Amino acid sequence: MPNTNISLMHAALAATAIILLRKMLLRLKQKRNRRRLWSRTWLQRRNEGRGVLNMLNQELLQEDPVSYQNYLRLNNKQLGYLLALVKDDITKQDTHLRECIPARSKLQVTLRFLATGETFRSLMYATRIHETTISRFIPEVCNAIVLKLKPNYLKTPNTPEEWNKIADDFNNLWQFPHCIGALDGRHITFRAPISAGSYYYNYKGSNSIVLLGLADANYKFIYINIGVNGRISDGGVFNNSKLSKALQDNTLNLPQPKLLPGMEHPMPYVIVADDAFPLATNLMKPYPERGLTKECRIFNYRLSRARRIIENAFGILVNRFRVLLNPINLIPEKVELITLTCVLLHNFLATENSQSYIEIDEDIKDLQKVTRQCGNRTSNNAREIRDRFKTFFNSLEGSVDWQEEAINNFNMYTIYYYCTEV
Repeated sequence: MPNTNISLMHAALAATAIILLRKMLLRLKQKRNRRRLWSRTWLQRRNEGRGVLNMLNQELLQEDPVSYQNYLRLNNKQLGYLLALVKDDITKQDTHLRECIPARSKLQVTLRFLATGETFRSLMYATRIHETTISRFIPEVCNAIVLKLKPNYLKTPNTPEEWNKIADDFNNLWQFPHCIGALDGRHITFRAPISAGSYYYNYKGSNSIVLLGLADANYKFIYINIGVNGRISDGGVFNNSKLSKALQDNTLNLPQPKLLPGMEHPMPYVIVADDAFPLATNLMKPYPERGLTKECRIFNYRLSRARRIIENAFGILVNRFRVLLNPINLIPEKVELITLTCVLLHNFLATENSQSYIEIDEDIKDLQKVTRQCGNRTSNNAREIRDRFKTFFNSLEGSVDWQEEAINNFNMYTIYYYCTEV
């Protein structure tokens, strides 16, 4: 009798185990079947003319071109030009299971991401393209844009004639002769990985990389350095940059020093910057604030008038491409890629659509400024060159009619920024 009971118990346990195993296998099968679905049903309806991309291409493009341009930062002609450049690099092959995302849609979603900094999930609900797909193709599109635009829209001059053209523009537009660029840096904040520790932690209490930029007289970047961690000062970033080394080695092919009207000594061609940078033969910065004479204040005003171009360039950049305004939730390498893409698009639009691109708007935003974190030693020669520029700006030949009124009205540090609405 006991043996019979034990056998019954074993049979019951075996039956229970079989039932549980069948249920487990059924659940796994159902789970695998769910995974086989390429996309959620509501996402697939984008092919039925639903979603913001359909509104963009079917309604705004035809009925409201201004809103279309504001949405993408490019008009349809510029979008077509850019699409023709990158289409082969971002197009995928259709399969018998599903159609790929069109190259035009990928480019439009990427431009909207750069223009606003929306999360991938927010873009998913607007465009009916899954956030995972968006997160994969945005870096691909950015890489393609960089590959195609960088050779033509981010070129550092390398001949005396090219530098002279920039110097002429600075002299004609901003009344600073022999100026070959305005230099400054900004923090691009992002959410650093835990493994990075405090490597990217800056003095403002956030994690960032530094964007160092040199701009010409028309708000276009002619040199950038991206990726140095935010702990480093402006001067530190510059001292370790290729631009600084090229200036020291005299490999930029700058024009030879020339006489300015009324001056006895030839004057070199210089970059203008703020007091975060070291004073050097080819790099001018303001006089320190304490105990300024009238002549020094006039020099500072004239230098600030030229230097504000880089301030304006950063203002235009971040207000057109607002992904740079808030912490970017991506790894440092992708943050660098996104920043470079925004700079190239900025130069592209400043070249192809300059009038409307730099329109003034009062609702402005800006990035964290990089400040000096240590002292800078200067040479006697650099101080003499600055003094000669001061003498020229206070001479009959080098002065401008409004400079004294400007310093009397405390206008020497007024900066105007440019932007547009989102």
